[in-house]
Amino acid sequence: MFRFFENLIDPYCDYVESDTPPTRLWPFLRDYAQPFKRIFWLTAIMSVIVAAIEIGLIYYMGRVVDLLSGEPAQVWAEYGTELIVLAVLILTVRPALQLFDVLLLNNTILPNFGTLIRWRAHKHVLRQSVGWFENDFAGRIANRIMQTPPAAGEVVFQVFDAITFALAYLIGAAILLMAADPRLLVPLVIWFGLYALLTKWTVKRVGPASKAASDARSTVTGRVVDSYSNIHSVKMFAHHNRELSFAKEAIEGTRKTFQAEMRIYTIMDAVLVTLNGLLIVGVVGWGIALWMQGSASVGVVAAATALTLRLNAMTGWIMWALTTFFRQLGVVAEGMETIAQPIDLVDAANAEPLRLTEGKIELRNLSHHYGREAGGLDQINLTIRPGEKIGLIGRSGAGKSTLVKLLLRFYDVDRGQILIDGQDLRAVTQDSLRSHIGMVQQDSSLLHRSVRDNILYGRPDATEAEMLGAASQAEAHEFILDLEDPQGRSGYDAHVGERGVKLSGGQRQRVTLARVILKDAPILLLDEATSALDSEVEAAIQDTLYGMMQGKTVIAIAHRLSTIAQMDRILVMDQGRIVEEGNHSELLGAQGLYSQFWARQSGGFLNPEAAE
Repeated sequence: MFRFFENLIDPYCDYVESDTPPTRLWPFLRDYAQPFKRIFWLTAIMSVIVAAIEIGLIYYMGRVVDLLSGEPAQVWAEYGTELIVLAVLILTVRPALQLFDVLLLNNTILPNFGTLIRWRAHKHVLRQSVGWFENDFAGRIANRIMQTPPAAGEVVFQVFDAITFALAYLIGAAILLMAADPRLLVPLVIWFGLYALLTKWTVKRVGPASKAASDARSTVTGRVVDSYSNIHSVKMFAHHNRELSFAKEAIEGTRKTFQAEMRIYTIMDAVLVTLNGLLIVGVVGWGIALWMQGSASVGVVAAATALTLRLNAMTGWIMWALTTFFRQLGVVAEGMETIAQPIDLVDAANAEPLRLTEGKIELRNLSHHYGREAGGLDQINLTIRPGEKIGLIGRSGAGKSTLVKLLLRFYDVDRGQILIDGQDLRAVTQDSLRSHIGMVQQDSSLLHRSVRDNILYGRPDATEAEMLGAASQAEAHEFILDLEDPQGRSGYDAHVGERGVKLSGGQRQRVTLARVILKDAPILLLDEATSALDSEVEAAIQDTLYGMMQGKTVIAIAHRLSTIAQMDRILVMDQGRIVEEGNHSELLGAQGLYSQFWARQSGGFLNPEAAE
């Protein structure tokens, strides 16, 4: 039974992805709710039926009170069958309908609706560009991905568990009282008007207060995760107290926003108790007055009393449900600031996979300034022949890393073109472009998974032998065999920690190299590929690097000029432009920047003030 209801909706069903999801709250929720439309309607109908049954029971209890005023034997003779049928219905039909309603809500909607939102939101966010992620806290993004689905699920829960039920119950109560005596409606209508005003006052304030509290919580998460992610820096600079102060500022902001939110609920509760007192006194008191005048039976007074007491018990729950509803809407609205952002770097409508035949790269009048007037690249024209090995050097901020990011299309160029084998990068799919490029970065961070998973990230369908061969080529096999994590996993099964923190810089770099070796892409980008290696390991791996380069088009950024001295051509960048190019001997003879860098080196490194 449970499995049937749990599988009525597939949260991973196919859907039309949009680069520009709805940015307004209700269209946003409606878009995610499309697979649930029929289930939502069925659940709403069941909520009405359940409410009608509850009203019917109260009505019938009033009838039972009136019946009991007669002689027991006569009552049983005339109404015994009716009472038995009612008892059977209460014991069978009522729980069956209640169970059906609860199964739809608890087992079909709640687990699947939140899962669907989390899956699609994560899928959408993963499609964002590198630049988009660089402009926000990873912790805040993750927090919004995690807290929005349960908030949306809570919104749906309150709609069907409380709001739909309460509306149906209130309408049924009005009908019941009107059938008994229309005058009993007067205190109910007055109470409902005041209750509606209180609800309006509460809801108007809860939404903004909830969003402010949710924003504050996300800020705390972002700051805490930032501290944890950079714990080495925190400990190294002994800034424990500074980080505590940084977090305390955000935590205190969260406390104040939560206090403001709770004040609203306290006022609401105080006013609600008073209103409910007026409801009880008004309806029950008027019912007693009608009975004293002979206009109402004892059963009517009993039914009216039971109804008002039930409404009294319900009103706090309904008000809390409404405020929870709008509070969670505030959380969803805050999450939308991340989840509903349009994809800022997309494939062209008619983009096709990159067809790499030779590996020729052309930069034509290429400029990119990150939205500023200066910095980045300025009017770069360059042709890299198929299989050519290019070394790239320059001062910090010269534009070397920008050039590499544009080649990977982590950003779109401001002006000009980048062509690979005659195809504009903006006209091919991003995945196909990056599948043809292997890159070793200076910051060799790894996934918090096993060593095997990290190496296979380069080519997931590689065999075990191919994976081991790549590790051996990268001079990583020996140290991997000695690894063991706190859970007792060893060797290639050992987990490396967040961003690979359980490995030394040199070990991380060698695992990264193994990953790129396994990928075996025809275009190779090396950004300080050996910067984290000691001289002995670097010497051992140099042959591997040169072997990797054979038959590939290579761009290598290096501060250690000896590592690129053997390149076919060396480009010297300064202030976003290529100011010198040639091989090692030609550039030394030109007595320009390259010659100065070489002369300033100590042990093969650029002067720190002159290099990136």
